[in-house]
Amino acid sequence: MSFVVAIDGPAGTGKGTITKLIAKEMGLLNIDTGAMYRAITLECLQNGISNIDDKEKIIDIAKECKIEIEHIEEEQKIILNGKDVSREIRSKEVTELVSPISSIPEVREIMVNLQRKMAESKNVIMEGRDITTVVFPNADVKIYLDADVEERAKRRYKENVEKGIASTYEEVLEAIKNRDENDRNKKVGALKIADDAIVIDTTNMSIEEVKENVKAIIRKKRIQ
Repeated sequence: MSFVVAIDGPAGTGKGTITKLIAKEMGLLNIDTGAMYRAITLECLQNGISNIDDKEKIIDIAKECKIEIEHIEEEQKIILNGKDVSREIRSKEVTELVSPISSIPEVREIMVNLQRKMAESKNVIMEGRDITTVVFPNADVKIYLDADVEERAKRRYKENVEKGIASTYEEVLEAIKNRDENDRNKKVGALKIADDAIVIDTTNMSIEEVKENVKAIIRKKRIQ
């Protein structure tokens, strides 16, 4: 019997960081769904596909891609067709195209099936845009992290600087606003708050404060 923690929310709310910390401290398997869609996007770009109108080619790539998540020395690695692409999937080019590609229903279906398979018989924590509503609607714990768009842009810009990814704050802010619009209006897997999700506004909270809030919610559910 598996125990599933599902976390949703828009870009820049700290979902990825929180999920990694919780996974480490509570012994849960972290499955990064956003990175999986980024891997598909990277493969498309490497095959010369940068137009969302090439839908059939994109679907074919999603079908053929082999995506694995490995944990090496407490660090998560995204393996695409046998190659570590953990850094490449965070590029500006991938970021600009990942939302439209992840909006293709057939791509989402392929990824959701893979995500569910990865979680079989395991205690997992998974973050994304539709984990609480589509991937695991019966998750044991459902959390929605949110924050003001300006604060989210500051966080993402800081991450880019630390990772050596070239961008300006204005570019990041515009990208996040576009991402929000696209994610909230998807025909399949749209970003929304599940009726039974616990909402945490992280705008004025430190990572440590958010982490402790989430851990308390999980502990409470585990002892019920």
